Amino acid sequence: MKRKVFFIFVMMMVLCMALFANEPSEQAEGIVSEESAIPVSVWKYFAAALAVGISCVAGGMAVSRIGSAAMGAMGENPELSGKALPYIGLAEGICLWGFLVALLILIL
Repeated sequence: MKRKVFFIFVMMMVLCMALFANEPSEQAEGIVSEESAIPVSVWKYFAAALAVGISCVAGGMAVSRIGSAAMGAMGENPELSGKALPYIGLAEGICLWGFLVALLILIL
């Protein structure tokens, strides 16, 4: 699973570098056009998307592992349900922090 997530992340980075990291082409007169340069706002949106995407993938992986362990523990001892739920909430908080970081990137 970790290899798949890492491979997808690397492929996304390569694709984004190929799309956004092009150098401005020179015109016939040798003048660099300002229209071919990538604006800063594109990088801002890209960084915000990465912040949300990576944090949600990490939160999902954490919730899946904690949730399966909590269900196994509750199957043996039903009184552990109150102790397991806060850990699942903490794992879901990772997604919230990623969203807050993305919001700050977009606002500031």
